[in-house]
Amino acid sequence: MKIVKKIGLVVLLIFIIAQFFRPEKNDGNINTVNAFVAETNPSEEVLNIMKTSCFDCHSSKTNYPWYNNITPVNYWLEDHIADGKKHLDFSKWSEYSLKKKEHKMDELHEEVEKKEMPLDSYTWVHSEANLTPEQIDAIVTWGKKVQGEYKKQMALE
Repeated sequence: MKIVKKIGLVVLLIFIIAQFFRPEKNDGNINTVNAFVAETNPSEEVLNIMKTSCFDCHSSKTNYPWYNNITPVNYWLEDHIADGKKHLDFSKWSEYSLKKKEHKMDELHEEVEKKEMPLDSYTWVHSEANLTPEQIDAIVTWGKKVQGEYKKQMALE
């Protein structure tokens, strides 16, 4: 029994020490999505959906939940955010080529339509990010429209 207590004490000590080490936060400025919003012109409904369901993982600004203060959870969240931004970063929209923007809009509406976005791991703790069928339709309709506009622009080049 002594060995179990010692192991438990070591694990507890490691957990406590780990709390002093934290990853860098995704704590930029939400205004970096303004170029995306201005260019794609989402309706107020679509913009609100994106604020609630997309921007935390796909922009330079994340609104962190309370449990982000717990190591190792904060490392898991930061990895999640980094992966999301690697695939699509609305804060860097103006840096994307026209072809990339068209492709990203295609992926955006497809992922939402297939209910692959937002991720289940996000909606478990952010129930407000669960999309209704009407919200999904709004995102898909808007996404297809914007994608079509990018295709027209590409055809003119």
